[in-house]
Amino acid sequence: MNPRQLAYFRRKLLRWKAQILAEARATLDQLRAEPLQEPDATDRAASEADWAIELRSRDRQRKLLVKIDQALERIRTGEYGYCEVTGEPISLARLEARPIATMTLEVQERHEREERVSRDD
Repeated sequence: MNPRQLAYFRRKLLRWKAQILAEARATLDQLRAEPLQEPDATDRAASEADWAIELRSRDRQRKLLVKIDQALERIRTGEYGYCEVTGEPISLARLEARPIATMTLEVQERHEREERVSRDD
């Protein structure tokens, strides 16, 4: 991968990270500003369910931040864009769709099939 492509993916990852952090701050601000004080038990349950979904989403994004940081580190060390299993280049189309990808599409699909089979055992 050439330096221009690496710079592109670095910027893309940094923008994605900034967006996630901004959304997390907005969620925290909203939680602080609007504590759950629904008078009706049904309304309160619905609000709690909505917040539970929102917090689960934020937790997934927290895990995504770790993967984004790892991808940025791979860019820094020159390992970005190469499959961690085979060492082959990951296609630019795959990286465009999933900039945190660590495996080629073929290796990822094989990994997921094996994972599914071992879960079924």
